[in-house]
Amino acid sequence: MRSTNEQMQGFISEKQKGQRLMKLLYKLNQEQTNALALGEGEEICYCVPADLSFDSRKMQAREAYTGKIWLVVTQERLAVLEENGLAASYPLAECEKIKCEHQVHNGILTVTKKDGSVICAARFSMRHIVRAAYLARGAQSFISAEAAGGSPERVVSMEYEKYCEKCGRALPGTRKCLYCEGKMEALRKFMTLCGGYVGKLLLISLLMVLTAAANLLVPLVQRNFIDGALADGSGTWGDLGIFAGITLSLVVLRILISVYRYWQCVSLGASLSMSLRRKLYYKIQSLSLSFINNRKPGELLNRVSRDTNQIRGFMEEVFGDMLSALLTMIVSLIVMFLISWKMTLMSFVFIIIVFALTKACRHHIHNIYHKQWLKSDELADNLQDVISGMRVVKSFGKEEREAERFCRKANEFAAISRKNETFWAVFFPTLTFLLGAGNYIAVYFGGMDVLNGHMTLGQLVQFITYCGYLFGPLDWMTHLPRMVMQMVTSLNRIYDVLDEEPSIADTQDSRSFPIRGAFTFEKVSFGYHTYEPVLENISFEVKPGEMIGLVGASGAGKSTLINLIMRLYDVDQGRIILDGVDLRNVKSESLHSQIGVVLQETFLFSGSILANIRFARQDASLAEVIQAAKAANAHDFICKTPDGYNTYVGEHGYNLSGGERQRIAIARAILNNPRLLILDEATSALDTESEFLIQQALNRLVEGRTTFAIAHRLSTLRNADRLVVIDRHGVAEIGTHNELLEKKGIYYGLVTAQLKMAEGA
Repeated sequence: MRSTNEQMQGFISEKQKGQRLMKLLYKLNQEQTNALALGEGEEICYCVPADLSFDSRKMQAREAYTGKIWLVVTQERLAVLEENGLAASYPLAECEKIKCEHQVHNGILTVTKKDGSVICAARFSMRHIVRAAYLARGAQSFISAEAAGGSPERVVSMEYEKYCEKCGRALPGTRKCLYCEGKMEALRKFMTLCGGYVGKLLLISLLMVLTAAANLLVPLVQRNFIDGALADGSGTWGDLGIFAGITLSLVVLRILISVYRYWQCVSLGASLSMSLRRKLYYKIQSLSLSFINNRKPGELLNRVSRDTNQIRGFMEEVFGDMLSALLTMIVSLIVMFLISWKMTLMSFVFIIIVFALTKACRHHIHNIYHKQWLKSDELADNLQDVISGMRVVKSFGKEEREAERFCRKANEFAAISRKNETFWAVFFPTLTFLLGAGNYIAVYFGGMDVLNGHMTLGQLVQFITYCGYLFGPLDWMTHLPRMVMQMVTSLNRIYDVLDEEPSIADTQDSRSFPIRGAFTFEKVSFGYHTYEPVLENISFEVKPGEMIGLVGASGAGKSTLINLIMRLYDVDQGRIILDGVDLRNVKSESLHSQIGVVLQETFLFSGSILANIRFARQDASLAEVIQAAKAANAHDFICKTPDGYNTYVGEHGYNLSGGERQRIAIARAILNNPRLLILDEATSALDTESEFLIQQALNRLVEGRTTFAIAHRLSTLRNADRLVVIDRHGVAEIGTHNELLEKKGIYYGLVTAQLKMAEGA
C-alpha cells in the first residue's frame, strides 16, 4: 500500500506542477500531524481545508471564527481535525460510502456506515466544496478497492484553483493571480508576443533613438547661438540664418522620423492584434466543451476583440515613445547635473514625489480598471443573449423589461467608468502640478544665478529646455501606469486562454481505426460539477450494430451519456471501451469523423441549406447531398423553397420551421455515412406523417450501425434492440420493449403514463 500511495502523490505533484491545479494534499504542521496519531505504514493521501463548524455559536459569528478544520484521508480512515485536535475518525473498513453533498450555499461530507447509519462528518462553504468532493472520491476509491481486492484509483483534480494560494483573492477569470504573478511574468508574456517581430522592433528602437537624438541636439544649438552670438551682440543675420536652418532641419528630421516610426508602430500593432485574434480563435476551437461552457460568450468575445485591440493601441500609442522618452529623460538629467547639480536636486524632489504617488496607486489603478472590464463583459454578454434570444423576448412581450435590464447594466458600467475617470481626472492634474513645480524652481533659481554671474543665459535656456524634456516625458509617464495596467490585464486575459490546455486531448497512445461499434461501460461516473454527479456506476455492454434506446425522466442523464459517448467530456471514474480500446485512447478526429449526430436542439449555421448539409462532409457532391436529403425526407420541401438548395436559412435557421430544421440536421448526419449514430430526440419536432417517413428512413439508416437514440415518445423506440432505463443517476433496467413491459417496472410506468396522456388528449 505504501508504494501505491507514493505513486499517487507523485502523480498528483506532477500534474499540478506549473499548472496550478486544485491542491488536494495540504501540509499539516507537526502538532496537527501528532494529533492524527498515524499508525505504522499509514500515510496522509488527501488533506483539504474546511471552513464551517457545527458549533451554532461559532456559526452565528462566523466572521469571528478563525479556527481551521482539516479533512484528512489515509489508507485506513477519514479524519476530521479541528483547532483543538482530532474531532472525529471514521475507519474506512466500517464505511460503505463517503459522499460530498451540495446543500444551500454550502456542502456537507456524509459517511454511510455498513450498519446503515449516516453521519454528517463536516461542513464547508462553496469555496471548498469541489476540493471536498475530490477528497470524498479518493476515500471512496479506498473503500471500493478493499471490497474488490484491487488497488485504489488515483484521484487527481483536473480543475484549476479559483483562489490565489498566496493572497487568498478570488482569481478574476484568469488562471493566475494578477496581483502575485509579478512584473517579470508580464514581461515574459510581452516578449513572447513580440518574438516573431524582432526586425521590426529593432527598426522602431533605432527610430526612437534618432528621435531622442534630434530632440537633444536642439538645446545645444540654442545655447551656442545665445552665448556665442547674442550675449556679446556680435551676431549677424548670417548667424541667425545658420541657427534657424539647423534648428528647422532638426525639427523636420524629428517630425519625419516620428511619422515613419508611428507608421511602423501601427503596422506592428495591427500585425500583433491580427495574430492574437487568429491564435485565440483557433485556441477556443481546440479547447474542450467544459471550458467553453464555463465562460460567458460576451467574455470570450471581449477577449478576442477588445483585449487584442488594447494590445494594438498600446503598441501604437505607448510602445513607440517609451525608449525615446527614456533616453531623453536620462540625457537631460545628466546635462542638468553638469550645468547645476543644486537646481537639479531641487527639481528632482518633485519627481520622487510623483513616482511615490504613482507606485502607491498602481494596484488601485489596476483594480478599478479590471472591475470596469468585468462590467463590460457582463454588458456584452447580456447584449449577446438578448439579440440571440430576440424571438423569445418578443414572443413573451418582454422587450421593455429586457431594455430596462440592459439599461441597468449599462448604468452600472457607466457608473464605474465615471468613477474611474473621476479618479484619473483628479490624480493626473495633481501629478502634472507637481511636475510643473520643478520648472518654476528652475526658472527662479536659474534666473538668480544668471543675475549673479554664476550661469550664462545660454546655460539657463539649455537647463530650462532640458528640464522641460525631463518633465515632459514624466508628464506623459504619469499616464503610463494606466496604459501599462490596461495592457497587462488584457495580456493576462489573452494568455489565460492561450495557456489553457484542453481537457479532451489525444495522447501518444491514441489510435485511429474503423469503428465497429462495440461499447463497454465499466462503472462510469460523471458530473459536470465534481460535487453533483449526474451518472454513477453505469455498467452495460453494446454489441456492434445494436440500436440502444435511452429512456428516463428529464434530467436523468441520457444526454450526458450521449456526451460521454461522443467524448465531449471524459468520464470522472471508470471507463468507456470502444472496440476494445479505451475511448480516451481513440483519436478525436477519427472518432468524430465516424459519428453522425442529430441533437435535441437543432442548430443551423447562417448560410444556405446546401452549406448546412455539407457541414458534415465538405467534399460531398451535390448528388450525395440530394440523396441524404431524400433519406431525411427533406428534398421535397427544399425544392419548394425559392432558391432550392441555395436558400438562405437565416440566423440559427429561423427562416425554416422547426420540423424543416430537424430534417436538415438529419440529412447532415446521414451525409457523413457514419458508423455510429447519435439521435437525441431526432423526431421531436416532426408531425405524425413526417415522423413516420423519417422513422422509415432511420430504420434503413441504422441498419448495420451502432445507434444510441433518446426519445421521450417511447413509441419511437419500439424497434430498438434494447432499452436502457436510467434512473437515480444509474442504470435501473435493461431489456427489449416487451421484456421491460413484462417486468412492470419504471419503463412500464412511463409507457402507461404516456398512454393515459394520449387517451386524455
